[in-house]
Amino acid sequence: MPENITDNLEQILAKYQATFAKKVFRDEETETDILMNVFGITPEMKRENRQYWGRELGMCWQLLVEQIFKNTRNDFMPPLRFGNDEPCDFGFANYALDTKYRIGSGDSGTLKKFKLYGNMLKEKAYIPVLLILRHDNLASAITACLKGGWQIVTADDTFAFILTHTGFDLKNYLNQKAEDFGVE
Repeated sequence: MPENITDNLEQILAKYQATFAKKVFRDEETETDILMNVFGITPEMKRENRQYWGRELGMCWQLLVEQIFKNTRNDFMPPLRFGNDEPCDFGFANYALDTKYRIGSGDSGTLKKFKLYGNMLKEKAYIPVLLILRHDNLASAITACLKGGWQIVTADDTFAFILTHTGFDLKNYLNQKAEDFGVE
């Protein structure tokens, strides 16, 4: 085998070795959040089936936030539809809101959809806002959302947005409910 081929292969391997050595993985399995606390879901339980818990906690988050806006805003709007697209969960006034428990997917289809939907909403004169419960979101997904025109609101800022626009203190409410709905 010619030496330059193995040299090239070793350069590639060395490059990735350096990249892998620099990579710091967040140990998200050790983090809890306010919604996990309501149900007494431990990081260990979540680690057993992260996809299940992420999906279910995400739907719970959506329904909670939607219910608050539905019950406090006279101008509440159900999900907006443009053809076959439903680019947000609900809205009020000129806001189009989409709720996310956490954005962790960086696949190209998901990122394209974020960009498409944000731009679609802006063209219709809405202010697209993502209300995200957690703070540990995938940076590339957040960047794609911003490029699509979304306003990104996370963690405590999400609770502040909800309080400002509804008068309901969801953070305080959920803190009071910690472990009231335990699953173990």
